[in-house]
Amino acid sequence: MGAHQHPDLRHAYATVRARSLEIAAPLSAEDCCAQSMPDASPIKWHLAHTTWFFETFILEAHEAGFAPFHPAFRVLFNSYYNGIGAKHPRPQRGLLTRPALDEVRAYRHDVDRRIARLLAGGASPALAALLELGLQHEQQHQELMLTDLKHLLSRNPLYPAYEASQAPGGADAPPLDWIGFEGGLAEIGHEGGGFCFDNELPRHRSYLAPFALASRLATNGDYLEFIEAGGYRDPALWLAEGWDQVCAGALAHPLYWVADGEGGWREFTLHGLQALDLRRPVTHVSLYEADAYARWRGARLPTEAEWEFAARRAALDLDQDRLHPQVAAGEGLVQMFGACWQWTASSYAPYPGYAPAPGAIGEYNGKFMVNQYVLRGSSCATPRGHARASYRNFFPAAARWQFTGIRLAR
Repeated sequence: MGAHQHPDLRHAYATVRARSLEIAAPLSAEDCCAQSMPDASPIKWHLAHTTWFFETFILEAHEAGFAPFHPAFRVLFNSYYNGIGAKHPRPQRGLLTRPALDEVRAYRHDVDRRIARLLAGGASPALAALLELGLQHEQQHQELMLTDLKHLLSRNPLYPAYEASQAPGGADAPPLDWIGFEGGLAEIGHEGGGFCFDNELPRHRSYLAPFALASRLATNGDYLEFIEAGGYRDPALWLAEGWDQVCAGALAHPLYWVADGEGGWREFTLHGLQALDLRRPVTHVSLYEADAYARWRGARLPTEAEWEFAARRAALDLDQDRLHPQVAAGEGLVQMFGACWQWTASSYAPYPGYAPAPGAIGEYNGKFMVNQYVLRGSSCATPRGHARASYRNFFPAAARWQFTGIRLAR
């Protein structure tokens, strides 16, 4: 098939690429180079890796007379693609003081210029699909940039703010209600047109017994009741690995809660250290904490099929503040999107009939389908237009640095 003009795709490319630079704009070169833990990456690395994706998977295959911007970048900014070759160790990304931030920006500019030149001649359907995958990949990294940066800033005793101003929190959260669903045979997975990742396919049938979901996410106030009732001292509530972490002192409250010295709590946010707002969703909790809280409430976590079945009947409500989840508002099933990623009880596994794409690009999702749990929805940090009911996020049960929250089921 021949090449076709894609003006919308060229506009999307420019918009998404500019957004990554906007996220980094308020930061110093020192902010962009540091790495706070092995699971997080420096901002500079995110800026370079997302560019590496376009250079490696698109320009190398489709640009006449291709030559890399810098031969060493193929190794330095490869994340986990074994089919591409060697990788710089993930825990050592913060040691890459060279290339400097300015050179990474020059790398982005060079690749963007070459992509624009490539697209000026049109794009085949296969090339357009690969380019869209690269943009969706970069949007994933835009969320990671904010969550990784938050973890980094939280390790600074000055508790610096990424953005000093904070949007109003709104009125009180509505009372928690239970929204019932009859269940039955449900179609699960991506449907219709539009982009999806391969782990959202194939669409398949799943039987659901009747169930109910909480109308909103658990709030800081809800979770504080769990803490004050001794939730972290009761082994009957915890999965074994979670209780081991409690006993080791690794779990005692959500990740960014800070005792104020007077028996109360503050919370570190991208707006800086704030008084704990009891009305907002509790966030930055592990699967272990979410599961223990659900048991304490006499409930459970939803399966991912239950969550998707319900989400298809909910509004795609999105927060106004893109840096911290807002107070719930409205009636019925709210906060399914745009506040916190919601832990499910489902292990991350392939759907029946799943097959990864051939080649290195097939490493994107499939090889991670072990020892992780599915989260659904989206968070305040998720780029607009990136959320959908079939989206499957996934993290290890102990992960807390993402905007992870709790929706109860029964």
